[in-house]
Amino acid sequence: MIALTVEEIAKIIDAKVVGLDPLEVITEYPEIDSRKVEPGTFFIALPGERTDGNAYVKEAIENGARFAITTIDTGLPSFVVEDAAVALTTLAAAARDRLTQCLFIGITGSHGKTTTKDLLGHILSIAGECVVPRGSFNNDIGVPLTILHVRDSTRFCIIEMGARHPGDIAKLCAIARPHLGIVLVVGSAHIGEFGSREAIAAAKAELIDSLPEHGVAILGSYDPLTPHMGEGSGRKRIIFGESSDCDVRAADLQFREGLAHFDLVSESGRAPVTLRLLGAHQVANALAAAATALEIGISIDSVAAALSTAEPTSKWRMELHDVDDLLLINDTYNANPESMQAALRTLVLLTQERGGSSWAFLGKMHELGESEGEEHLRIGRLASELGVDHLVAVGTELYLEGLQLDAEAGDELLTYNFLTQEEALSMLRHVQPGDVLLVKASRAEHLDELSEKILANWQVTHE
Repeated sequence: MIALTVEEIAKIIDAKVVGLDPLEVITEYPEIDSRKVEPGTFFIALPGERTDGNAYVKEAIENGARFAITTIDTGLPSFVVEDAAVALTTLAAAARDRLTQCLFIGITGSHGKTTTKDLLGHILSIAGECVVPRGSFNNDIGVPLTILHVRDSTRFCIIEMGARHPGDIAKLCAIARPHLGIVLVVGSAHIGEFGSREAIAAAKAELIDSLPEHGVAILGSYDPLTPHMGEGSGRKRIIFGESSDCDVRAADLQFREGLAHFDLVSESGRAPVTLRLLGAHQVANALAAAATALEIGISIDSVAAALSTAEPTSKWRMELHDVDDLLLINDTYNANPESMQAALRTLVLLTQERGGSSWAFLGKMHELGESEGEEHLRIGRLASELGVDHLVAVGTELYLEGLQLDAEAGDELLTYNFLTQEEALSMLRHVQPGDVLLVKASRAEHLDELSEKILANWQVTHE
């Protein structure tokens, strides 16, 4: 955090100070989980669904927190406020006001946000100290926490922004005040809350509309709505994608072992890139990061080199496990129709290279509203069209309801429906060495547990 005295913080968040010298200088960063507290942090006692953060202040201090922000006087070093969440936001906004030398970059989109911010952070670290959100810190708690990780020496801060309702991103922008805004794609994730893609696009466009006059919009070309955001605003707009009319694009795109190889092309030149991230959909994420870094002033050769060295960092996102001649893709962090399509295409691509059979263990996609049945059935049809060999539905019949397969017409997809993970695991006896398995669903389905069981059982039976 930027250097502030206890007295300054108390004034900003309207707090009663307990056990701290008013002239002490604070530079620690915040934690909201007492288990993650360590020396160099302070603890914010937020109210939870099941418990109150105030109950963990003692534990946090014992774990190394310098102080806590609380709503009750525990007698321990603390700032006592009326509302800890409001104090967090207020403190972050005040810190942001003083960070005049740091470039703030906002990222939103229906999918790809976390991977893109990881890639962009990797590139920007070439040019200076960069703060990147941990995990998916993209809401009214995560964004202030990210801002409070910024120090006086930080040159770049990446802010991931999600939305459940209209106005959510605008509120986050009011705190973070980004200089550059990245919109990756407008998809169907959360269509249940918004009602239409146009409404989702309007929510994502709040990021672009919130940019200052000299701000820059970095826009994907992967749907018909995103490329038009900010038109007529006078702000600079950069379009990225794979077509020749994009400002930043991928040319001569090829895939080997599921990894993209392409030439990064912009007005500043051309440079080769070999991604280490699995799947065709990673190209869009890489281009978004590249377009932003190029606009900031990093050379195209440096951007290409950084993209080619970036490793996967986020858990359960297209994790590749090659165990005893079985290849398993664990992509269980989240799922929506677009990411499901990308995962199936990657599954088929890898299976073609290995020569075995393809297995898609798919759980339910959440938050699709009235389009739920249609979107799941579309994925079932796509699996057949792509040539997936086995579709195993886990805990849902939606992929198979209404799915009509005609073997005489060339449909070779074999389908299975299981209520539980244990039942689905029984299919492992039909899997052969050289096969490729995809496990994917929305996170609430907990299919990460199925991935772990598949790997453990396979290793036992093939020792």
